Amino acid sequence: MPEVSPSPAERAARLRELARSGPVTDPSPLLRALSDPVAGVRETAAVAIGLLKDPRGCAALTASLGDPDERVRAAVVEALSSIGRRENAADLERLLDDPEPVVRERVARALARIAPSRSVGALVAHGSDPIPAVRWAVAAALGRIGTEEALRALEGFLTDPWDRVRREAVLALGGAGGSARLDRVRPFLNDPARRVRAAAATVVGRHHDRASVPRLLEMVARPESWEKPSVLVALGRIGDSRAVPAIVEASRDAAPWVRVCAIHALGEMRAPEGRAVARALLADPQGSVRGAAAIALGSVGSADDVGPIRRLLDDPHPWPRRGAAYALGLLGGVAAAPRLREALRDPAAEVRLAAVWALGRLGDDGAWEELVRLLHYAQTMSPIPPGAPDAGASLATDAETRLFDAVVQALGRLASMVPEPLAHRVLADARSRLSEDELDRRARLPLPEVEFEREPPTVRTLFETALLHATGDEESG
Repeated sequence: MPEVSPSPAERAARLRELARSGPVTDPSPLLRALSDPVAGVRETAAVAIGLLKDPRGCAALTASLGDPDERVRAAVVEALSSIGRRENAADLERLLDDPEPVVRERVARALARIAPSRSVGALVAHGSDPIPAVRWAVAAALGRIGTEEALRALEGFLTDPWDRVRREAVLALGGAGGSARLDRVRPFLNDPARRVRAAAATVVGRHHDRASVPRLLEMVARPESWEKPSVLVALGRIGDSRAVPAIVEASRDAAPWVRVCAIHALGEMRAPEGRAVARALLADPQGSVRGAAAIALGSVGSADDVGPIRRLLDDPHPWPRRGAAYALGLLGGVAAAPRLREALRDPAAEVRLAAVWALGRLGDDGAWEELVRLLHYAQTMSPIPPGAPDAGASLATDAETRLFDAVVQALGRLASMVPEPLAHRVLADARSRLSEDELDRRARLPLPEVEFEREPPTVRTLFETALLHATGDEESG
């Protein structure tokens, strides 16, 4: 019997399997599939090459930028962006004139990633694209590039008729800092569009702009204010005591996310009034509010609050358990460590992440072996072997929620408490498995470590710090 050719669905499935299997020795099946007669298969091939970030596919991908199907062209642009080779920028820039908006959007974002300095002019030339979504993508790209030329160009987007474009320009200009740009952004607290007002509130909050407090208080006093959560967070970051009564009032708002942001603001301000509000909200019917209240209580509470916080580790909702773990790391002392070690096996990834951070902060050397185990599974994303004591608690999702970075940070904090050769070997082995790109990426830190005013450290820096703690000298890093 003649051999039956695989269907398009089967051909696409084989390509997906190749992508899932990791780096390939021979990329030719993927490259040939870029010429498949079925557009869906060509699109899958481009996606697979992008996932593998295989530079051997660049020539074939570049040739496919002229594919007749816009979905394929868009996937090819994404793949070239993932591979990240600057020499592909000129070919991508030509697609800023593509007839399909989705392709032009993808190109704008890709150029910001692979050729930021050379592509500003090409992006600016398309800042008046007739499709709002493309202008939005161009504004976002210029903001990501962040050079002086790009920021000057963004000034023109502040008058765009589409609110999403104005919002993007406000956030980008505000992120650049400087009093002149802050003066330019502050009037957008009065923009007719709520998402633009919310963006302006975010900016003035990040810059601790006390001059904006009166307007922010007007905004938070409105009975229906879509931007109220952003305003509350901004007031918390600014830390002006004039805002405390309004924030306390907002903690009684009917909307759960307003209550969450209000108690978060009181905790960030470390306002004494926050303790009573946080204790009351530990019993809120919404799990997200209970979780935020626990974290705030960790900032403004005392040893007398440890008991109520610890009881939240048995809450049926994961967010209170997460909040309780963070709060115990802030407030709990070493007596909280045994219960936090149990939380390392919580079914919710974010709870395990919080427990990792808390144990590292508390300096619990009794958690070392469990953290090493988590480091291994978070790095390899291997399923935990059947029959193991923790069978079924796969950590693949944890790897997507910053677990690996949190474990490296925690082990670094505990490294001086365990035998030096053991600590050094564990950390050095984990570091050796990472590529240079992985080591140079910005660490995704647990919630209490996030500071919007400064960039997070790289993963390389996390390891260097941990190894210094492990050996006690500077030659190890």
